[in-house]
Amino acid sequence: RYFLVGSNPAETKYRVLKIDRTEPKDLVIIDDKHVYAQQEVRELLGRLDLGNRTKIGQKGSSGLSRAVSAFGVVGFVRFLEGYYIVLITKRRKMADIGGHAIYKIEDTNMIYIPNDSVRVTHPDEARYLRIFQNVDLSSNFYFSYSYDLSHSLQYNLTVLRMPLETLKTETTQSRQESFDIFEDEGLPTQGGSGVFGICSKPYEKYVWNGKLLEAVKNTVHRDWLLYIIHGFCGQSKLLIYGRPIYVTLIARRSSKFAGTRFLKRGANCEGDVANEVETEQILYDASVMSFSAGSYSSYVQVRGSVPLYWSQDISTMMPKPPITLDQADPFAHVAALHFDQMLQRFGSPIIILNLVKEREKRKHERILSEELVAAVTYLNQFLPPEHAIIYIPWDMAKYTKSKLCNVLDRLNVIAESVVKKTGFFVNRPDSYCSILRPDEKWNELGGYVVSTGRLQTGVLRTNCVDCLDRTNTAQFMVGKCALAYQLYSLGLIDKPNLQFDTDAVRLFEELYEDHGDTLSLQYGGSQLVHRVKTYRKIAPWTQHSKDIMQTLSRYYSNAFSDADRQDSINLFLGVFKPTEGKPHLWELPTDFYLHHRNTLSLSQIRRSYTYWWTTDVLKHLPLPFDEVTCAENRHKLTVKKFHKYDEEIDIHNEFFRPYELSSFDETFCLAMTNSTRDFMPKNVGIDPSPFTVRKPDETGKSVLGNKSNREEAVLQRKTAASAPPPPSEEAVSSSSEDDSGTDKEDEGAVSQRSTPVKVTDTGDNTKITENVVQSTKDVYGVNLSDVPSEDDLTVYARFVQLGQSQYKQDKSSQQFCSKHHLDRVINLIPISSFSQDNIYEVQPPRADRKSIEIFHAHIQAGRGNMQPLGKDDFLMYREYIRNRYM
Repeated sequence: RYFLVGSNPAETKYRVLKIDRTEPKDLVIIDDKHVYAQQEVRELLGRLDLGNRTKIGQKGSSGLSRAVSAFGVVGFVRFLEGYYIVLITKRRKMADIGGHAIYKIEDTNMIYIPNDSVRVTHPDEARYLRIFQNVDLSSNFYFSYSYDLSHSLQYNLTVLRMPLETLKTETTQSRQESFDIFEDEGLPTQGGSGVFGICSKPYEKYVWNGKLLEAVKNTVHRDWLLYIIHGFCGQSKLLIYGRPIYVTLIARRSSKFAGTRFLKRGANCEGDVANEVETEQILYDASVMSFSAGSYSSYVQVRGSVPLYWSQDISTMMPKPPITLDQADPFAHVAALHFDQMLQRFGSPIIILNLVKEREKRKHERILSEELVAAVTYLNQFLPPEHAIIYIPWDMAKYTKSKLCNVLDRLNVIAESVVKKTGFFVNRPDSYCSILRPDEKWNELGGYVVSTGRLQTGVLRTNCVDCLDRTNTAQFMVGKCALAYQLYSLGLIDKPNLQFDTDAVRLFEELYEDHGDTLSLQYGGSQLVHRVKTYRKIAPWTQHSKDIMQTLSRYYSNAFSDADRQDSINLFLGVFKPTEGKPHLWELPTDFYLHHRNTLSLSQIRRSYTYWWTTDVLKHLPLPFDEVTCAENRHKLTVKKFHKYDEEIDIHNEFFRPYELSSFDETFCLAMTNSTRDFMPKNVGIDPSPFTVRKPDETGKSVLGNKSNREEAVLQRKTAASAPPPPSEEAVSSSSEDDSGTDKEDEGAVSQRSTPVKVTDTGDNTKITENVVQSTKDVYGVNLSDVPSEDDLTVYARFVQLGQSQYKQDKSSQQFCSKHHLDRVINLIPISSFSQDNIYEVQPPRADRKSIEIFHAHIQAGRGNMQPLGKDDFLMYREYIRNRYM
């Protein structure tokens, strides 16, 4: 047997899974649902070790041995033989949202479960295993133990913190359920010591291991289920005069109709489109960590292929294969299903920004525009006018070639109108200063205003043909506009405007370029070809040669490696299930039938051509149906009760880990881009504000300067999309049967490896020292012609002396001085003896008697003199022991 022992972060509570290895093809897992203490687990494993030895007292190969230490279970998979278990053996912290850590998978381990004695071999098993492992889990897969990555921050901070009264019906039947991500801010019950928390099911569209967990979802406790997303996650620190603001970008790639560039185009019969990615930018003040007390804001936008039945034939080996419409769809059936999904998740208005070419010598991209316009016009006939789909066509390629038009200025106008219509999410009401000094743009802002802040209603859906280069630049401009509103709502800038060439926008641009490169590698096989600088027309001349290389890389990937990657994705996501006696995955001429279910069986339910939306969605618009309190949504939620002393609901202990010995490698394992260190000019006398416009030569190392250093810092965010990494020493040692290493040591090694060490050249240092020595005209704007006179220096010295001490005449001392004929002597009193608060010092706060008694008792306890315990102390200690050990 295999025994899987899992613990909470504090290692005070444990659960145990027993996996049977005698079944050759079935998965038999036993979960006793019991929560063990640390001592109980040690005793249990000790008894198992003793009971499985061949002779009493014998040590060695028999008994219990550790096979692997892991950070989570990705899932269970079976091809033609028995089941495998996929474990996360390495992780790296990528971001932090309100104390909830987000990790990137660095390495995984697949273990075959059935014993060799019962194994039934199959000749094609090894090939399926190789195809499955071609999906590199160490490449941009993310998970979190305590934060739901499949939902937006708006959902997590509104639905999961709704008043308890609305869910009282579900309270009684779900007491034994697991803890949730937000019960640290749960609701205290009346008169008791219990705390209620709400948890929800993940949004399946963005979960990539849903099929791998299907086999155990209903048999094991929910704590074992770790959902992973695929896409991008990056976080940077924006320092505003020392105040840390974290800017986080999370991209969730859809697991429905997923695949590579030319092999997945358009939509399938269920309304899921190719290359669909939901991008969320989260902004929060990192000086206050808690979700309930802190200031959090987010903005969501979507990219995805044009929702029609269309494809491109790559057998012709052309760089731009012709676009063909595969099926006639006069009633926009597929587009209706797609926009119905969007109305449920985002509300209204849905805004489409279509960037494909409008004017072409040979009709190519224009085919998609014409069909999409017809579909949107048809669907809008039946929607109420205030909730109609807004369609914005804009030929970005034509404007880029024009010398008269500035592409980004035009995009900025579109972005302003979009953000005004959708609004954004913020979890605090408008600040008083915005009421005192109202801004015209702020008053025109859309969205949904509630007592606790603002909600985003509706979403922008951007597309070009590939949804890569043009789309990423358009999304960056919309994100930049939203970022200005987010900073304004948190009271960090006085007007909702951000200029290019400021440290804040440069930091945001770098984050978006990493985001675009990663998504482009996953779908297109190469990094971005056209970047923001290309459209600003400030890219250096060397960029053109890089663009050519990226184009060639993309073409090679599409022509030769995409088919194998598509097979791997189909197998990983469970779209294809190997079955004995049926054709193998590599024998199929096409995967069209796997992704379009209506080709294998006709659906019994026919949707209406006019009422194309789901029932009840229109009632709640502009709010998204998924975030509304109704009977259907309540079934997705579970209410749990906890004791207020439980460790799971103590966010301070969960994040700061006071019970652990802190190490620098673990504390500082997250190497963030920093606006002050990486972008602010190094000259003396420069305005440190990240919202000041810099000259092109006044920049940190990241934008135009030392690019190799920047790539070192960003290396941990960018990973190759195809080949798995070579096995490292840690990976080899983790699968051995050595019991010496622990999870924490493993994690420390990972952190140590991933912490970038910056080595500066001596040449750079000399440049910096040259810049430091500047004329007074450059620093202060005033040219000092002459040296100050001696009288001026005397006055200045006296002024400094007065500043260091406070001039204060004491009456008693004055009388004393007059007796001794010293009336003219000034008596200077040291600063520490001021009688009232002023600009130099403040009075210490006065402590009450009880506080002083506690302090004296603390001092005495340090000397070994203990105070006798009172009745309240005994009750509190008894409560603590009961919760911790019983």
